[in-house]
Amino acid sequence: MAAAVLERIIIVGGGTAGWMTAAALATLLKRPGLSIRLVESEEIGTVGVGEATIPHIRSFNERLGLDENVFMARTQATFKLGIEFRDWARLGDSYIHPFGAYGRSMDRVGFHHHWLRMRRAGAAADIHDYSLPIVAARMGRFDRPSDDPRSLLSTFSYAFQFDAGLYAAYLREHAEARGVVRTEGKVANVELDPENGNVRAVVLERGERLEGDLFIDCSGFRGLLIGGALQVGYDDWTEWLPCDRAVAVPCDTVEASTPYTRATALEAGWSWRIPLQHRVGNGYVYSSAFLSDDEAVARVMGRLEGPARAEPRLLRFTTGKRRRQWTRNCVAIGLSSGFLEPLESTSIHLIQAAITNLIELFPDAGFDPADAGEFNRIMDLEYDRIRDFLVLHYKATERDDTPFWNHCRTMTVPDSLAAKMALFKERGVVARYRDGLFLEPSWLAVYFGQRIEPAGYDPLSDRAPERALAEAMETMRMAIQRDVAAMPTHDAFVRACCAADGRA
Repeated sequence: MAAAVLERIIIVGGGTAGWMTAAALATLLKRPGLSIRLVESEEIGTVGVGEATIPHIRSFNERLGLDENVFMARTQATFKLGIEFRDWARLGDSYIHPFGAYGRSMDRVGFHHHWLRMRRAGAAADIHDYSLPIVAARMGRFDRPSDDPRSLLSTFSYAFQFDAGLYAAYLREHAEARGVVRTEGKVANVELDPENGNVRAVVLERGERLEGDLFIDCSGFRGLLIGGALQVGYDDWTEWLPCDRAVAVPCDTVEASTPYTRATALEAGWSWRIPLQHRVGNGYVYSSAFLSDDEAVARVMGRLEGPARAEPRLLRFTTGKRRRQWTRNCVAIGLSSGFLEPLESTSIHLIQAAITNLIELFPDAGFDPADAGEFNRIMDLEYDRIRDFLVLHYKATERDDTPFWNHCRTMTVPDSLAAKMALFKERGVVARYRDGLFLEPSWLAVYFGQRIEPAGYDPLSDRAPERALAEAMETMRMAIQRDVAAMPTHDAFVRACCAADGRA
């Protein structure tokens, strides 16, 4: 007997998570008779400070059929080649985590192993000089990658820095044009089926009752369905990621619009700078155990490059994740599923990952537990591996100038991260895995950028004659400089292809 077809989807909450979910389901699920309704209230604000992304967002937009230049103009977007980290290992240090490779492997040996060998021989430049996106970011230049795999211009990717509120509004138009129905109102009650414990309906304050088959919780930190009604617990990761507050404020642009996001380590956390076409996003992520809210506000306001465009907004959070993100007939997406601070711009990626996995495991009305089990397994891996990567930034420091950094430098880290760090310190090996977000270049950026030096390197590098290897590396470095110098400036590229307000 065929299982009953799932016909009604109710999305509780709008914002970036809600409208990304609605737009994707409406575009990619080709099921006759399927209805999608999104419930949100204009009285409830969205967090909306996560304006920087990673390259995966491009594939999401492409699957939805969005024109990249139009999307960028509509969201006041700029391009992003990576993230600059200032003062993380030591005061005065600076490095960029690029969206691209360091050099190229030679003779089947990873480039960084050759670099380690040549560096010890005094015949290598800084490793960041062998990364095209780092050189381009530092020179303020941008061009889209080449499709020719033989070209150095094919060795990088890019992401966006955009206004998250405008992105949600843009996706709302896209979703509503494909049949999504928006309902204005606050959810006052969640009804559960007494027989199986599934969510049966949400009831709005004005009394309207909305029944559904599948409920998607995009209600933010509240976790109205997943946490409130279904009582799914939460794993608290504050012991490894101690920041629990953020203050955010936009300001006028004074400095150049850089093709990268900046994260500067401060006394009790870190500040961000995200340049858009029309303004700059600023904020301070910090630990309330080491800094008061008033001190944080004063700190971020004192660092603005131009006049503030709004009052500072304070956010409180607990870093961690739901123990199950899909339970019964409810899937949590976005902040309701967990929160990992925006240090590596992963918030929107986690939304995208959840949506992609939901579509691939889309259930029928019988809700086979195997679907939820696989979804939760994949999302747990995503969260765990991003967590380890974020913790690395805090642990890999030599700073002892404030109590906060003393705490981070000396804290115990998850066993999974400790094993990765030990492997790299021994012989420069980056742990590989099939699933998960950050690949070898990302780990290398933080390891080297924060002064973690391996004791050894791949001995296969010794097969290459030293002089020939040094010449090949110098040829590569010069070619990167030449290719980047030929690129347009970032601002010129944006003006030419995707400027907002008709400024192209």
